[in-house]
Amino acid sequence: MGERKTGERLVDPRQVFVLSGPSGVGKNTIAGQLCRRGLAVRAVTATTRPPEPGEVAGRDYDFISREEFRRWIDEGRLVEHTQYLGHYYGTPFLSLNGAADSGLPVILTIDVDGGLQMKKKWPDVTLIFVKPPSRRELQERLRQRQRDTTDSVVRRLERAEEEYAYAEEYDHCVVNDDLDETVEEVARIISNAGGPCGASR
Repeated sequence: MGERKTGERLVDPRQVFVLSGPSGVGKNTIAGQLCRRGLAVRAVTATTRPPEPGEVAGRDYDFISREEFRRWIDEGRLVEHTQYLGHYYGTPFLSLNGAADSGLPVILTIDVDGGLQMKKKWPDVTLIFVKPPSRRELQERLRQRQRDTTDSVVRRLERAEEEYAYAEEYDHCVVNDDLDETVEEVARIISNAGGPCGASR
């Protein structure tokens, strides 16, 4: 067991914006658009799952072994961490604080477990929950992306139902029925023009 690091802190929690929501709802697409427009930067999170087609190590995720992930937990290197569909996910302090050095808002696309962990430790972090227009639409999106087996789609939809229960604990809720409008809405939230959870369309 490694020696636990102490004194890890976020550079500025007010600079951090968490996007959470069911798999397939479009969190990464929204974050990518905000970054391409120069409105935010992304912190790279770590995972123990293998890369999916098109994903690049260091850009999409840091892909590490379960043993290394457990060591990072023990050494206190992670801002938050959780398990999802049998794999570990977490955000390294180094990545998050490095992104914050840009001076831009930092976007994290993480599970609701991780988002709520961060909110408990740093109340000034802003949580944004992204919902699909409907359960049926989410199911269709998961099937259309052709990355998941039928069993995986079922498990992701079951997990989505659990995640919806935490939406009320988020600062803001947005419905991703039109990507451009959703990106604009999240941009307004980042600039402190959004409304509380339930008030957004």
